[in-house]
Amino acid sequence: MILKIKSSPLKFFLAVAIAAFLITTSAIGQKIAADKTDALIAKQLLPAIEEIKDYVSIPNDALIAEDIQKNLVWSEKAFAQRGFKTAILKTEKLPLFSAEKTYPGNTKTVLFYFHLDGQAVRPNEWFQKDPYETVLKEKDATGAFKEIDWASLKSGKIKDEWRLFARSTSDDKGPIVMLLHAMDILQSQNQKPPFNVKVVLDCEEEKGSPGLKASLAQYKSTLMADYLIVMDGPMHSSNIPTLTFGCRGGTGFSLTTYGAITQQHSGHFGNYSPDPTFILSKIIATMKDDDGRVLIDGFYDGIKFDEQAVKIMAAVPDKTSEINDRLQIAEEEKVGKNYQESMQYPSLNVRGLKAAVVGKGGGSIIPEEAIAEFGIRLVPETDGKRMTDLVKKHIEKQGYKVLDHVPNKQERLANKKMVFFSGGGAGSPAFRTEVDSPIGKWLRKSVTEAFKQEPVVIRIMGGSVPVVPFIQTLDVPAVIVPLVNMDNNQHSPNENLRIGNLRMGIKTCLTILTSPVE
Repeated sequence: MILKIKSSPLKFFLAVAIAAFLITTSAIGQKIAADKTDALIAKQLLPAIEEIKDYVSIPNDALIAEDIQKNLVWSEKAFAQRGFKTAILKTEKLPLFSAEKTYPGNTKTVLFYFHLDGQAVRPNEWFQKDPYETVLKEKDATGAFKEIDWASLKSGKIKDEWRLFARSTSDDKGPIVMLLHAMDILQSQNQKPPFNVKVVLDCEEEKGSPGLKASLAQYKSTLMADYLIVMDGPMHSSNIPTLTFGCRGGTGFSLTTYGAITQQHSGHFGNYSPDPTFILSKIIATMKDDDGRVLIDGFYDGIKFDEQAVKIMAAVPDKTSEINDRLQIAEEEKVGKNYQESMQYPSLNVRGLKAAVVGKGGGSIIPEEAIAEFGIRLVPETDGKRMTDLVKKHIEKQGYKVLDHVPNKQERLANKKMVFFSGGGAGSPAFRTEVDSPIGKWLRKSVTEAFKQEPVVIRIMGGSVPVVPFIQTLDVPAVIVPLVNMDNNQHSPNENLRIGNLRMGIKTCLTILTSPVE
């Protein structure tokens, strides 16, 4: 049936409205052809590199509020240029940055988490003049990275193995730029995501995200979403697209053992005054066996794997020989059957030791005290307070009196075996999202379609990101989608981003942004 309209103005109005409707609906959630996608990304690489150079040129140590403010100004401008509504969310610490872009007819919302702060730099340890001034490098015949001229980018094909060296190229400004340029490609093709997009940039991730954790409840309505995607951390070492469904949490404590009230001359008091270093060493030695398994009763309670979990871990293309070669260790610990399984258990490590002075300034003395700081990596089945309580009970079983304060004279005289236990508590909890959850199925399908291969699925990774507060406060399922190369020197001098990962990262963002939420 053909509807005839006599009124010319009305006909014009309806024609425009119908055309607009058709354009809008056809532009939402359509996949760009694979060959066209790769060509569009190749065209986008150069402007993406230039934007990364500009972004990382702004120092971003979270201890320097003035620098973080400059990063916020840059971020606000970059997201506003892409049509996002931006806001600075004040906290008791440094602020959060939020950006939102809504589309008529979209009912679902996806929140993307990044952080714009970076680790402090020690310029003298970098192989370039300024850690914040990006340098382009490639490997020479010896395997060492050598600087190449920026003109190389314009002289022909941009090589995937070239690297951008500067602080935060990988952790985590590079991924922010990847999302921005995926949005640029969508805009160039008159495409729109099939969901509303929210972004939050953490300004203190490297300092534990204190502002974010304390203010999530305050900004719950601003950040509320159906799904949370965390774009932080490295891909699997195979550089196959990776989805990580959980991360370990952490807590910590310290032990202090005591000798004489002050340092003593080892000639006058050796064989007489107890050495607190040996006392502490004996305690530490009771905590693990020769294969690295923790001997504390109940430490591994509750850790079980069903058939699906075993299958997921076995499918990760890890090679023990390559991992051990990279670490330069003769043999791995035997907590799990392989690397992935070892990440599913809580771990106990000594992260620092102190007793008197080593090297210059040292002397022939018996120290007055010895201190060890411990870290416990938590998994979803473990509670931080319970784990540190188990450690206390273990030490007590060895015959020690465990104090929660520095001992006084009477306590020192009355107790031969005594230790001061400080810290502990809940710490930062772990999280794990089920691989077959709706968000898991959605992301696996999206990435598989784009790269024509199944992504590497990590059940839980060893490191920690501040995801749990989001999950608890916003009641939102989360998955980590890492985009950068494993060997990026994250947190260390000479941090870098492989250009091939920049290409893949834009592609990953683009496929997610064009996949209808399931």
